[in-house]
Amino acid sequence: MRGLQGKIGIVAGAGRGIGAATAKRLAEEGARVVVGDIEAEWAEAVAKEISAAGGVAISAHVDGTSPPSVAAIVARAESEYGGLDFFHANLAGGTQGDVDALDCPLEAFDRSISINMRSHFICTQAALPALLRRGGGALIYTSSGAASGGAPWQVAYPMAKNGIHALARHVATRWGRNGVRANVIAPGVVLTEAVKQHMSDEQVEAARKRLPHRRLGEPDDIAAMAAFLASDDGAWINGQVFHVNGGAQMRD
Repeated sequence: MRGLQGKIGIVAGAGRGIGAATAKRLAEEGARVVVGDIEAEWAEAVAKEISAAGGVAISAHVDGTSPPSVAAIVARAESEYGGLDFFHANLAGGTQGDVDALDCPLEAFDRSISINMRSHFICTQAALPALLRRGGGALIYTSSGAASGGAPWQVAYPMAKNGIHALARHVATRWGRNGVRANVIAPGVVLTEAVKQHMSDEQVEAARKRLPHRRLGEPDDIAAMAAFLASDDGAWINGQVFHVNGGAQMRD
């Protein structure tokens, strides 16, 4: 990728899975990375792995639902490395009890909205001033194919993830002329630790059979797109949703 060498970035939700793969890929491309996660020991392990491989990374605890926590990780990037060039909000979870619209308890709905959408808004409010101080930069949000796929068994998570798309378009249109790019990655089924934990072998195989591809996704597939969007190669891309899903959904 062009233009990542020496850049400064944060990956929030980088303790494992897509976020960890993204932090490692960005460091491989020469970026200096703050690895953030609510599980601080996971973030520390990823940062140590990056450093052992010759990259530059530090770790930090971050709770995406807490404005002071997110503000603190942005401040850490600026104090440690001197600025911020990109922020990847890779935050998700809290879907327990999230079922159909008649049976989903309001508490489960609120929890999912908080973790899966409100957190991305909080990250935007924390990161934007730092990006503007640098003359621009990239905001990258992780959404989900669930946002546009339609599912009878879940309501809050798809609604929350769809809200991220509107957020990215707002940021792109409001601050694009200030050099800020905001884009979304919507993964399909990616074999992260969480997916392997919550999907049976039979469900994984059924998902693979439905796919017009030889395999399901790997975290590195999403990391490659994130690195592209953070890089100068993605300089003319703004306000877009990229479905990285092996063809599970084919959209204009």
